[in-house]
Amino acid sequence: MAHPAQIRIPAAYMRGGTSKGVFFRLQDLPEAARQPGAARDALLLRVIGSPDPYGKQIDGMGGATSSTSKTVIVSRSARPDHDVDYLFGQVAIDKAFVDWSGNCGNLSAAVGPFAIANGLIDPARIPADGFCTVRIWQANIGKTIVAHVPVANGQVQETGDFELDGVTFPAAEVRLEFLDPADEGEGDGGAMFPTGKLVDTLEVPGVGAFPATLINAGIPTIFVNAADIGYTGTELQDAINSDPAALARFETIRAHGALKMGLIKRLDEIASRQHTPKIAFVAPPADYVSSSGKPVKASDIDVLARAMSMGKLHHAMMGTAAVAIGTAAAIPGTLVNLAAGGGKRQAVRFGHPSGTLRVGAQAREAHGEWVVTKAEMSRSARVLMEGWVRVPGDAF
Repeated sequence: MAHPAQIRIPAAYMRGGTSKGVFFRLQDLPEAARQPGAARDALLLRVIGSPDPYGKQIDGMGGATSSTSKTVIVSRSARPDHDVDYLFGQVAIDKAFVDWSGNCGNLSAAVGPFAIANGLIDPARIPADGFCTVRIWQANIGKTIVAHVPVANGQVQETGDFELDGVTFPAAEVRLEFLDPADEGEGDGGAMFPTGKLVDTLEVPGVGAFPATLINAGIPTIFVNAADIGYTGTELQDAINSDPAALARFETIRAHGALKMGLIKRLDEIASRQHTPKIAFVAPPADYVSSSGKPVKASDIDVLARAMSMGKLHHAMMGTAAVAIGTAAAIPGTLVNLAAGGGKRQAVRFGHPSGTLRVGAQAREAHGEWVVTKAEMSRSARVLMEGWVRVPGDAF
């Protein structure tokens, strides 16, 4: 019996921040996958190796975690004052599902370098040495990201001495600016705080009622106090990911938070919205030992933060959730701000399972509502492999 041959598609496998993903130029995808729909989803699922009932993604490029089951499509932008459009697909591991509902802040750091290296930036805008400013349209959420990519001898500079907790080796620093990060397109009120409150009472049957900050910034996020759900905020992955009851409890809280934010209309819709919203818990600073064995002192951080991604505790911090943390910390009265000691601030350094991260945000109150014009943080990015990915010709 004859079987279709494999086809090959130009691609790069890149690390961006504490995530990894397969990057494509839109023009290189098979014609049927150049537009949203079933063919594109089927192709990306096959590239990553999903759905995999074994949960290992052995027959694909995925790494069997939420941080490594990711795809990116980049194309020249037709929008004024933008260089490229960036579309992110979070691929489920054990389900035939690609979630397009949000951005990946970590992989955002790799979009600029990929665009430069793959001919998507006007050569006249690339300096011989210095920084190339890449203006990115984040197509999932309709927001602008500005990446400042280091360049040496006209090429992307990938090596350097910038250290990022959660990444083993140092690399070159890529500075990111998330402009107007409040996700105005989602939620009941279409605002940064969809309920109109800095702190709500979230009632979750079987779990309890407790304060929550529900915010659309970077990515829709539900913040709760660690102590209110039985944690200290110093937990590492195994403390939660090895506890099925805890994982189920977090997913229940996430579903009720999503409902209150207006992101879903029925609780059962949360099953098809795995990437957003995120749920995170915060606590005042405390000493702990990170997953690498590195001590983190309470005096070195402003707040403790832990976040769930695709049903598991993240090994570090999602870039988009870091934007949400920085934004919430800048607004007096949110749970993140209160855990960090309250008051006004333009930056926060938080402790996560792999270490620490600093993120800045510029917030101001206008006409009784909070506005955040920009959030900033630094990541790094590196090409791990480039060439072609191969999939069976009938895979999509």
